[in-house]
Amino acid sequence: MKNQLRIIGGEFKRRTLTFAEIDGLRPTPDRVRETLFNWLMWDIQNAHVLDLCTGSGALAFEALSRGASQVTMIEPDTTQARFLKQNIQLFKNENCQLIVSTAQQALKKLSSTYDVVFLDPPYSLDLWQELAELADPLIVDKAYIYVEADRELTLLQLPNSWKKIKETKAGVVRAGLYQKII
Repeated sequence: MKNQLRIIGGEFKRRTLTFAEIDGLRPTPDRVRETLFNWLMWDIQNAHVLDLCTGSGALAFEALSRGASQVTMIEPDTTQARFLKQNIQLFKNENCQLIVSTAQQALKKLSSTYDVVFLDPPYSLDLWQELAELADPLIVDKAYIYVEADRELTLLQLPNSWKKIKETKAGVVRAGLYQKII
């Protein structure tokens, strides 16, 4: 089985992406995605983006569509990784790297630094604090970090250098934009 989502803005607006039907895989809702990319409108251009728990690819491909210069996606599920590879080919974009691995394993090997980071792990795994601590050394000063959760963001124990600057809620989804201030 496969599911679909649509890119909502930028160069690839209205392009449809397919993704696997996997328990716990839930694309960021359109309304929340639109809000996020309105927040990042001036900062996504030419950004180096890290999508820690790529899943459907909604955030990563939206970032590419809106002008990110480089996107690194991390996805451990090999079935979903095949869908992501097909979507990368569909976009004909060489500025997109897919790492088929857990975020924890990938973060220990990455040496690049990032201007924008998406932290949206499967809710049931409760990985926010662990992934935030592993990713923090790769995040440049003044970078933006998008965090999505099913609980109050204050409960996530994120690094002290991450200052929340915006927040929204849609149903059970709570989303915040943080900026790293060293």
